[in-house]
Amino acid sequence: MRVVDVSEIIPVVARLCVEANIYLDRDVIESIEEFASVEESPLAREILEQILENARLAAVEKMPMCQDTGVAVVFVELGQEVCVVGGDFKDAINEGVRLGYREGFLRRSMVDDPIFNRKNTGDNTPAVIHTELVPGRDVKITVAPKGAGSENMSEVRMLRPADGLEGLMEFVVDRVSRSGGMPCPPVIVGVGVGGDFEQCAYLSKKALLRPLNVINPDHRWRSVEDELLKRINRLGIGPMGLGGRTTALAVQISAMPCHIASLPVAVNLQCHAQRHKTAVI
Repeated sequence: MRVVDVSEIIPVVARLCVEANIYLDRDVIESIEEFASVEESPLAREILEQILENARLAAVEKMPMCQDTGVAVVFVELGQEVCVVGGDFKDAINEGVRLGYREGFLRRSMVDDPIFNRKNTGDNTPAVIHTELVPGRDVKITVAPKGAGSENMSEVRMLRPADGLEGLMEFVVDRVSRSGGMPCPPVIVGVGVGGDFEQCAYLSKKALLRPLNVINPDHRWRSVEDELLKRINRLGIGPMGLGGRTTALAVQISAMPCHIASLPVAVNLQCHAQRHKTAVI
């Protein structure tokens, strides 16, 4: 059994919070460059170039690429051969978030009650933590800050099995269409299919972690992703909702089995600031 002290986790989470908000991953930059090179609308092309310039300046100046530095969503893959000692695991992650958002001068956006008080917690905690037990001796931590603009445009729908693939695609395209410019397109569209009500929502968010240059290993879903991307980019919403062919950079689907009488589908939209950083302890 490998022993990991929680004191090792705190600085790693803090660093990931800062880096995720400052540095846009290379795969996203290359995708925006590719779409900009074929975008027909001059205005849309200019907006894409400004997005690239914003990402460049954020990295050079070490400033957040967006004012909304988001809810700290933390995905943990905890090896079954790891024993965490020295304190509470979730407390350590929250302490890392607290440290990272303070030292990185990142905006704190969490309120302590959703309805009655809505007082800012002052340190962007608590984080939203998803922990999955996996084989091995490592602790893999991914911090994915999620801003409200895109998160608010996300949705779960319990389709009927008879709705089938076409019903699924109509829902995904309709969700993006109704979102318009609100999620700061071009977006990345995470889709979760199967499981149950809450599992498909989790799948849709986790689907966003797949790099844009990594194709879906299931050729059937890869084909659906390609078709959905074509339909979405024919909507004409364009970058920032001002028209053009670049409404989405990618559609990324994750699927799992479900009940014979259900077809749960979730759409989690992510703006062009596709932020997530990973470390392995």
